[in-house]
Amino acid sequence: MNFIKRAGITLWARKGRTILLMITSSVILMFVMAGLIIQNAALTSAKTATNSIGSTVTLSQNRTKMMKQMQKQMASSSSSSSSSSSKPTFTQATTTIAKAKKIAALSNVASYNVSTSTSVNASGFSAVSTTTSSTQGGFGGGTSNSGDIQINGVSATAGATSFSDGTAKITSGRGIKASDEGTNNVVIESELASANSLKVGDTIKVADTSDSSEKTTLKIVGIYKVKTTTDGFSQQDPSNTIYGSYTLSNKIAGTVGKVSNVTYTMSDPSKTKAFVTAAKKILNDSDMTLTSDASSYKAAAKQMKGVASFASKIVWIVAIAGVLILGLIILLMTRERRREIGILVSLGETKGKVIAQLFTELLIVLAVALGVATAAGTAVSGSISNTLVQQQQSSQQSAATQGAPGGSGTSKTGGAPTGGGGMGGTTTAQTTDIDTVLTPAAVAELGGVAVLIALLSVGGAGITILRMKPKQILQAD
Repeated sequence: MNFIKRAGITLWARKGRTILLMITSSVILMFVMAGLIIQNAALTSAKTATNSIGSTVTLSQNRTKMMKQMQKQMASSSSSSSSSSSKPTFTQATTTIAKAKKIAALSNVASYNVSTSTSVNASGFSAVSTTTSSTQGGFGGGTSNSGDIQINGVSATAGATSFSDGTAKITSGRGIKASDEGTNNVVIESELASANSLKVGDTIKVADTSDSSEKTTLKIVGIYKVKTTTDGFSQQDPSNTIYGSYTLSNKIAGTVGKVSNVTYTMSDPSKTKAFVTAAKKILNDSDMTLTSDASSYKAAAKQMKGVASFASKIVWIVAIAGVLILGLIILLMTRERRREIGILVSLGETKGKVIAQLFTELLIVLAVALGVATAAGTAVSGSISNTLVQQQQSSQQSAATQGAPGGSGTSKTGGAPTGGGGMGGTTTAQTTDIDTVLTPAAVAELGGVAVLIALLSVGGAGITILRMKPKQILQAD
């Protein structure tokens, strides 16, 4: 009779003890399984969620350097009596479109959006004004210096902040696309369209703010509706904002081939720092700066890593507790079976096979417990993971992070833009759900933990068996 057959007979003969051992082992492995599932799911969710949240890098004017120049000019003006009344003047720092596109060609860029703007005056149609004040002008009012119409140049309207965050929505026609580069196609706001009886396909003219005789004809390819309300100033009324390609805005402003603001969306947020380093080498311009906005990404990553870390602790604590509990049970069982072990050894059975029998018995019990834990582990891990995520979210709600300009735009491959962002403001960690799915890897890990528990549990009892001689065992009984 071999030790494997003896193990089966022993388990069957002692059904009550076997069932109790299976229940104890099932509970232990169930919590180990829950910990493993949560740990693996949290790490997977962290990568998926943070990639979906994304990270953006904005190329813009170096405001720190600009402020230093302003302070220097003011100090110089105050020290000179002849120019004491003069105000500091600044030129908008720009870089070339060629450099911006070269940066966009870097491997970690999923999409990018060029943003420019210029001010013009309506010609042949009227700008929208919500104020009745004579100082602001009536319908069609506005100042000629600043212009009553603002043209926002973008790579694609889908990548502009107001469209990506849902503030603005195309209601007729289409938005601006990458294919609109070099054209005079524009998208106007619905109130501006209604006030002037304009529709998709119509053309309008705008005049240069400094030379009213210099006019540009624009073709309406789309109409959008904006949710933002006006603050009373005609030139700041959102209805007076027209979107076109950045090439149109540059042509009107006289800055062809130049750009002052570009937002890049990262395909892998974790590589944002490496992208910024590579982009700075291409930019090589101290007047421009690259600012990353990875606040949401870092918050989500921190949240999920916290859950994964806690789940890892669960695995270790439960595994150690399982070893101690099962080890103690096996040790007590071994003491009760001293006579059986003594007779087996006296009949010529090796102590190694006796220990192997105990190991086999526990392994069979753990195999059944593994099935139970596998069946119930997903349900248990789901409730535990939800609690852990809520705790992590609550702990981060008090810590707000300051965001940088964000957004996204034209895909490098010419496809649809991705992502979105906002200008500054305070952001909070977004709740990330954990999809607790049972995977073959988790089952394999649990099987390994079960074998390890069996080895360590039987190991303690095995030491006592190896130290005793058959005669001593029988005499003690």
